[in-house]
Amino acid sequence: MARFTSRATDSYDAGKKRLVVIMHANPMEVFQNEAPEVAAAFNGLIQSLVTSKGLDPKTKQLIYIAMKASMGDPMAVKAHVPMAKAAGATKEEVVDAILMTLTVSGIRGVVTCLPDAIQQFE
Repeated sequence: MARFTSRATDSYDAGKKRLVVIMHANPMEVFQNEAPEVAAAFNGLIQSLVTSKGLDPKTKQLIYIAMKASMGDPMAVKAHVPMAKAAGATKEEVVDAILMTLTVSGIRGVVTCLPDAIQQFE
């Protein structure tokens, strides 16, 4: 039976603690801290999409919410519902955007994203 040395155990514990911190950190902050140049380029891409003229801000947010819900990404949906609300989206519009994912992605996005999205309107 293998025995762990104190050094190996300490290293494992330190790695485990770092993983716990990273798992509970804001994912975008981790991205910016670990890859600042890539994060800056990504932020530039996002800004170019935000300022494009083809769709109004509310529609962009609703589309983004639907895309992220179809991927089953509740953190992104949670982050973008307030932005959609600020752009004038109603609870019904956000609900419909999430429900639109059913025919493409099935039930996963609805059950993982809809409850929190609704709660943000209460």
